[in-house]
Amino acid sequence: MDDKADHDSGPYLLDDQVGYILRLASQRHAAIFQTHAVEGLTATQFAALVRLSEHGKCSQNRLGRLAAMDVATIKGVVDRLRQKGFTLTEPDPDDKRRTLISLSPEGEALVARMKEVGARITEETLAPLSPAEQRNLIRLLQKIS
Repeated sequence: MDDKADHDSGPYLLDDQVGYILRLASQRHAAIFQTHAVEGLTATQFAALVRLSEHGKCSQNRLGRLAAMDVATIKGVVDRLRQKGFTLTEPDPDDKRRTLISLSPEGEALVARMKEVGARITEETLAPLSPAEQRNLIRLLQKIS
């Protein structure tokens, strides 16, 4: 029997649908993130800060691509991070129309603290799984992302 036949048999059950299951898992992870969040950071703000830490100074457009955010989302994230004092902006010396974003000293300190917190968030999110299941889940999610 092929894989398609397996999917075609039986009634449509919401509890068996990948989108629904991923949304539930995402909601659980978001709740765990919020219990550990430092400085009121959102998950998208945290991702942007970590990407800046990894890649250094870059344009808002590039940061959005690195953090998998659309133009409108990254603009709001960058604005809020700047208002909180975690990022700095400066004109791009090669293109005056573009602004470069970097971590402020406060942002660098926050990222250092949040990386440990981020590891705990991941551990707690994956806690119901065995170590082998955790590795498989990460591998499979990366494969479909």
